[in-house]
Amino acid sequence: MKMQEVIMAKYGEIALKGLNKNTFEDLLVRNIRRRLKSCGEFHFTRNQSTIYITPENDGADIEKAVEWVSKTFGVAAVQRAAVLPKDFDEIVKQGMPYLEEALAGAKTFKVDAKRSDKKFPLKTPDIQRELGAAILDAYPHLTVDVHEPDVTVLCEIRDTNAYLNARRIIGVGGIPVGSSGTALLLLSGGIDSPVAAYMMAKRGIGVDAIHFQSPPYTSERALMKVEELCGELVPYCGDIRFYVVPFTEIQEALRDNCPEEYFTVIMRRLMIKITNRICAEHDYKAIITGESVGQVASQTIMALGCTDRVAEYPVFRPVIGMDKKEIIEISRKIGTFETSIQPYEDCCTVFTPKHPRTRPVIADVEKAEARFDFEPLIEKAIKGITVKDFKLGMENV
Repeated sequence: MKMQEVIMAKYGEIALKGLNKNTFEDLLVRNIRRRLKSCGEFHFTRNQSTIYITPENDGADIEKAVEWVSKTFGVAAVQRAAVLPKDFDEIVKQGMPYLEEALAGAKTFKVDAKRSDKKFPLKTPDIQRELGAAILDAYPHLTVDVHEPDVTVLCEIRDTNAYLNARRIIGVGGIPVGSSGTALLLLSGGIDSPVAAYMMAKRGIGVDAIHFQSPPYTSERALMKVEELCGELVPYCGDIRFYVVPFTEIQEALRDNCPEEYFTVIMRRLMIKITNRICAEHDYKAIITGESVGQVASQTIMALGCTDRVAEYPVFRPVIGMDKKEIIEISRKIGTFETSIQPYEDCCTVFTPKHPRTRPVIADVEKAEARFDFEPLIEKAIKGITVKDFKLGMENV
């Protein structure tokens, strides 16, 4: 008979939400449920800051489900555990074979125990001592290391069952996506903006993306690269609506009519103006960018101030204080780095000035921008927007 298993999704920050805790829990369960549709049928229960996710039949892909749950914001840790009777002899009898895969290749271990059911005859230290002795008998190649063990075996005695596991995965933490509204991300195709999306989704914001395309100066492969990034963000951010703005005519008009040294900052202002319109039409509450202070000429304090003057919504810049190394570390962790470094240029590199103004004055920028009426081209670009949806459970990449 196959041993019953359960996925235990434990959350941290949600437990501190007081009277709003149930609202966050409900949303987290909905988000997990949607993610697991492609993994089979599961039953969900909640107790003691833990969501118990039980497979309904043998067809469920538990391994895949654990991976999806670990990438769900709001989950601090994930454990795949055996469901056992609350009888210590049975815990040992059934549990030792279950732990074999985790312990066979290890050299050291320790046992942690939690006893929320105070009627259980063994106290927590006794469970740890007796279970540790049983593991040493079953796996004599192991030694105990309570400080830095290769494997930590956790035995939890809860209201209805005992749960035994040695596979604890650290989750992404944060709060459930959708609990803080929605925002529109300027997704360039570089390293920074996907990381910005990840970090704002971690704070509960639903993220959609807008990309500015300038053919023939940017290639179709460059667009495909950004679409790949959307697909790679879906496991963390959930469904993403992707807007592609035809930007060529605007950039050509900018090149032909405005001073070269202001090209980049005016271009960013025009992007924000278009993004304002999309936010208004689709009820986004904020704009997200991957800008980091001082990283490039358009990201000095003065240049960012010139950009913000046209923003009609809050502009969130979650990587603003990070250096490139920190941003790269996160991009590697979430799996977007290799795609981001593909050598396909985006529109931000088109017509790059040789000597951009790094300390622009807003009055000078507005004067330079006023040399040409961009409004008709903005309207035309908005009408030419194409939309693609990237959804959980779909083959997006």
